[in-house]
This record gives sequence, C-alpha cells and structure tokens, in this order.
Amino acid sequence: MNGHHLFRRSRIRLALWYAFVMGAILSLSGLGMYRAMVRVKWTSLEREIESIAGTLHDSLEPMLPVSEAPTPVLQQIFPDLCLTGQFCNLKPTLIPRHTIGIGDRDLYYLRLFDHYGKLLAFSPNQPAQLPQTLNSAQWQTFNVEGIRYHQFTITLHSANTHHLATGNSSHPSWGYLQIGRTLETYDSEVRQIQLILAFGLPIALGLVAVSSWYLAGLAMQPIYQSYQQQQQFTANAAHELRSPLASLLATVEAILRLPPGHQQDVPSMLQRVERQGRRLSHLIADLLLLVSLEQNSSPKPFQPCCLNDLIADLTEELAELATASNIHLTSQVPHFEIYVLGNESQLYRLVSNLIANAIQYTSTGGYVQVSLSQSDHNAILAIEDTGMGISSTEQSLIFERFYRVNSDRSRQTGGTGLGLAIASAIAHRHQGHLKVNSELGKGSVFTIYLPCIH
Repeated sequence: MNGHHLFRRSRIRLALWYAFVMGAILSLSGLGMYRAMVRVKWTSLEREIESIAGTLHDSLEPMLPVSEAPTPVLQQIFPDLCLTGQFCNLKPTLIPRHTIGIGDRDLYYLRLFDHYGKLLAFSPNQPAQLPQTLNSAQWQTFNVEGIRYHQFTITLHSANTHHLATGNSSHPSWGYLQIGRTLETYDSEVRQIQLILAFGLPIALGLVAVSSWYLAGLAMQPIYQSYQQQQQFTANAAHELRSPLASLLATVEAILRLPPGHQQDVPSMLQRVERQGRRLSHLIADLLLLVSLEQNSSPKPFQPCCLNDLIADLTEELAELATASNIHLTSQVPHFEIYVLGNESQLYRLVSNLIANAIQYTSTGGYVQVSLSQSDHNAILAIEDTGMGISSTEQSLIFERFYRVNSDRSRQTGGTGLGLAIASAIAHRHQGHLKVNSELGKGSVFTIYLPCIH
C-alpha cells in the first residue's frame, strides 16, 4: 500500500487529520484539566484561610478589649505577636500556637488593626515591606521579593461593640484581623502541573501522531484490498472476454475471406461463432448476477422456500448429466420439510452450481450425494463427491472470482470461474455461509448453512 502513490497520499492525509483532531481534543482536555485542578487548589486554599480566620474570629471576639489602649490586653492574648513600636520576640512558644490555632506558622501570618486602620500587632514572619495602614479589601494577592502572598481581611467586634456604637465612637467595629499565607507551595504545585503538561503533552501528541499513522494504515487496508480485488477482477474479466472475442473475430474474418467455392464450410464456422457468442453471453450474465448479489439489488422480496422440493427437482434435472458421465447421483432428505426464507431462483442456482461442479470433477464410476438435514436453527445442505479433491492451499481461493483449480479442464467444460463465487455470494445474501472440506484424491464436501424458518 505504501508503494502506491494514491493510497500513500490518502493515508498521509487521513493520518494528519486524525492527529490534528486528536491533538486538538487532547490539548483542550489537558488545558481544561489544568484549569480545573488549579481552580480546585485555589478554592481549597481560600476556604482554608477563611476557616482559620473564622476560628480566630470566634475565639478572639469575647476577649477583645473595649478600651482605646488595647496593647496590654493584646500582649496577653497574643504573646507571640509583635506589637507596633515594641521589641519583637522571634521565638514562638507553645502558648500562642495553642491560642492562635494555626498549624503551620511558616505559611500563615496575622495582622491586627484598630477600627481606624492603624496596625496594632503582627506576626514576626509577615512579609517585609507591608504597609502600616489597612487595605480593607477582603482578598488581596501581592508579590514581595518574588514570593506571592494571599491575604484575607475580616472585621472584629468586641462584646460591647453595641455600647461603643451608641457612644462617642462612630465605628461599630473593634478593628480588623488580616490572615495571610505564602503561595510558595501552591505556586510550586502549579509549576509541577505545568511541567508535566509541558513534557507530557508533546509526548502524548507524538504518540498520537504515531498511532494516527498506524490507524490510518489499518483504515486504508480494506480499501486497498478492495482496490486490488477490483483491479484483479478487471484484469480477469478482460482476459476472459478477450479470448472468445478474439476467436469470434478470427472466425468472422475467415468467413469473409472464404472463396466462393468453399461456401460449404460456412455452417461449421457459424456454429463456432454461436458457441463463442453463447460463452460471452453466459459470462456477462454471470458477472451481472454476481454484481447484483454483492450490491444486494434484487427487487424480489424473500419468500419461504422448501429445500426438500428444491433438491428433488435438481437431482431429477441433473440425473441425465450424471448418467452421461457414468456417475451415481443420489439424494438424502428428511421426511419432514425444511423451509428457508429466500429467493428460490437464487437458491436453485446455488445448489445447481455445486452439484454440476461435483459431477464435472468426479471421475467415471464415482458418486455424488446430496443430503439435507437440520441442526438447531440452521438448514444444512451437503454435496459430497468422490472427485479429484482440492488441496488445502487452494481451498481458501476457490471462492474468488475467475479462480480455477484446474484451468484446462474448466475451460473444456465451459466454466467461467465464477460458479463458486456466485454460490458463496448467494449463501451470504441469504445470511448463510458456504464452506468446503476436501482432500486430494478422495473427493470434496461442500456444505451450505442457511437459517431455517418454522
């Protein structure tokens, strides 16, 4: 197939289209999975921050001081936090870890603001260069020295907030709590996913390209085989038609060149023309029948057909041919009738082809037996002969068009090489199949399996 330019070009185009479509689907799927995974991780991260902020909010509100100078109280509540304007102890203790409730202090940091937005306290591990004033946006993402941080802001209220709100203060809140975390682990995981996609996607696309070429070859194989069969059929048909046409034209030319005194030779020559014309007519009829069977273009609907009557008629009609060749033709049918759904004329042609072949290829004194039986839901029709047999290498070829096991003898008996091909096509047309079991020098058995009706 690769050596044929047309099929090689078609295979390349099919492989490219397949690779393009599969590559696009794979790329879109990979991009969608990447965005979904990143989105899930980001949502999970924000939920974790919100959960910690909510826990701190619920734990701290009852202890928040009402006075305007909350520093002493904050030192008791957050002994590990740094107070604005005072010395900061960078060594954490177990008390703040328990009080604050943050599991990983390397990831998270806290910042406390009063209701004016002034920074009161902060974690020692907070990012450097953060502003001392409050940014009241609920979510913030910023970059400090190449490291990204994500920060959440929540409003704090003391137990006496309502009292403050009705007094001189116009601020209903005590202040604000900011909790943030570094995005190094998140960015690292995202980079790993990107790295996997960066290396995995080209590898996957390469595998898609290789598989596309292979699958395109598999897809083109039946078309190429059909093309080869069509070429072989055309060549065989041309060969079969050329021989009788050449003989016919030669005979006609000889008749035209006969001198006036040899007109007695004209009848024999015309008989030769008639034989060649009949041979051409039979060949064309067989070709048309084979094409109609393969295209399933028969206009007649299937009807119930009795195989018992079909075999009885054929054995009676072909008995004269068998007797002329000194061959014993017998039939064996059950006492009950077996029906199949099909075209009676086609079934007649199927069985007659097999019986005629068995008679033609059986030596004088041999026998041909036709038997009919039923097994499960199939009608089994077997034609057994004691002819020359068929070798195992040729048994898979005899159902091909124009194939002859013995070319010389087949031509002498007038065969076109289409009989078994037509028989196989008829069996397949009736949802059955035809198989052969043969041995050289011991004869052959052709068995037809057809679905029967009750």
